[in-house]
Amino acid sequence: MDILKKLSIVAFTVLFALGMAACEKQSGAEEAGEKVDDTVTEMGNAVEDACEDVKEKAGAEDQDC
Repeated sequence: MDILKKLSIVAFTVLFALGMAACEKQSGAEEAGEKVDDTVTEMGNAVEDACEDVKEKAGAEDQDC
């Protein structure tokens, strides 16, 4: 085997190993953080929906919040 082929195989193996290491299961803190993010997003959407409902019932021209 020539040196370029050997280096290519080594590089591929290293990249594959790093990729697999990056696919580990999330920790509890990461899961909790995602739940907090989801909750905040849902709350923001609910507030925006409520604001739009109020504007619609009030007959406002611009109903976007």
